[in-house]
Amino acid sequence: MVVAAPASGSGKTTVATGLMAALTARGLDVSPHKVGPDYIDPGYHALAAGRPGRNLDPWLTSEDLVAPLFLHGARNADVAVVEGVMGLFDGAEAAGGGFASTAHVARLLAAPVVLVVDASSAGRSIAALVHGFVTYDSTVRIGGVILNRVGSDRHERICRAAIEETGLPVLGALRRNADVDTPSRHLGLIPAAERRADAVRTVERLGALVAESCDLQGLLALAHAAPPIDARPWDPDAAVDPEEGAVRSPEAAGGGMGGARPVVAVAGGPAFTFGYAENDELLAAAGADVVPFDPLRDEALPDGTRGVVIGGGFPEMYAAELAANEPLRRRVAAFDGPIYAECAGLLYLARTLDGAPMCGIVDAEASMTSRLTLGYREAVAVTDSPVARTGERFRGHEFHRTVVRRGPGAEAAWRWPGSGPEGFAGPRRLASYLHLHWAGSPEMASRFVGACV
Repeated sequence: MVVAAPASGSGKTTVATGLMAALTARGLDVSPHKVGPDYIDPGYHALAAGRPGRNLDPWLTSEDLVAPLFLHGARNADVAVVEGVMGLFDGAEAAGGGFASTAHVARLLAAPVVLVVDASSAGRSIAALVHGFVTYDSTVRIGGVILNRVGSDRHERICRAAIEETGLPVLGALRRNADVDTPSRHLGLIPAAERRADAVRTVERLGALVAESCDLQGLLALAHAAPPIDARPWDPDAAVDPEEGAVRSPEAAGGGMGGARPVVAVAGGPAFTFGYAENDELLAAAGADVVPFDPLRDEALPDGTRGVVIGGGFPEMYAAELAANEPLRRRVAAFDGPIYAECAGLLYLARTLDGAPMCGIVDAEASMTSRLTLGYREAVAVTDSPVARTGERFRGHEFHRTVVRRGPGAEAAWRWPGSGPEGFAGPRRLASYLHLHWAGSPEMASRFVGACV
């Protein structure tokens, strides 16, 4: 089932995460998914369901990959819960408004929708809102409503009666409850990995709240009414292309390494929490051993590292701690293998971040700003790198409140409409603000692992 809402801030994450936790507590194997590029909500989904939270985004991958990626993530699960993005019909403006919206993904999966409605400032009028969403697009099946932020028993009765007059069932009603609020900062919720103990308790409380406030049997019946999906699960082994330089076996990986697979070190820990599970799966399928490391605590790269991947996150919140780990900064600066860095990784590779010394691999100074940069991008590679060739097009997204001041003469990685030169690229590295989902461009993994050997 898809958990959607009329607008952002209605309580989708509260309901979706709580529903995942409640069904998991019942002994069901729940597959968690998120529409769109967001990294933070899937972190809470993973805590609730005990398996990786995965993104479904037609812009970042393709329409044709949404169902296969869903089936890959939902393999062996009893039920799948898909949290929507923004309002139900809000999508990529550059692609016609509804593209990559929650409604778009629900149609691609033929999945029923549960509409989460903020009832805090409405009574009977809430039925008109629900009726509008039900009738706006007949190709999207809204199968029920969950009321959020209900004030009292009387308030709930009024809202329930009005909505049920439209013929739509109310499958739950959650009261206002500050105990389940998740703290936020400049880019939204604080990632679960940064507050793990508190996040676990929050997810447990959300599960208990949904279990006592919602009709779980009714919700399961709605999910089981979804028709079969006419697609085959995505397979990372089939996605990588040996012609792109992938190393598919220890024998092929030989090259002086004694037949071992090349180690690709992937940054993690509280400062680097953004990443798509499929990216690591593609690296492994292309022949790498993917080994995590924490730039806050580890003083060296993993043994045998032949390539480094540093994804997104919040290094601006940990600039002093990252700077204090001088041994690792020196080793990263001296590393001569391929490096791929996105957003937070770009900041870590810069000379400084808010005045604190970083690795100094790219000639840039980074700092926080008050301006949010957010949106999908259609990028063209302008310099060859370990993952892209000049002139190739990739679809990604930006999401940051920092700015990078470039040094003179640095080779850019990308250009896209309305932008100047973006990022830094060369034969051994690519560092930029662009976030990419490699399932949409699996040749990136093949090329990166090939460059490692």
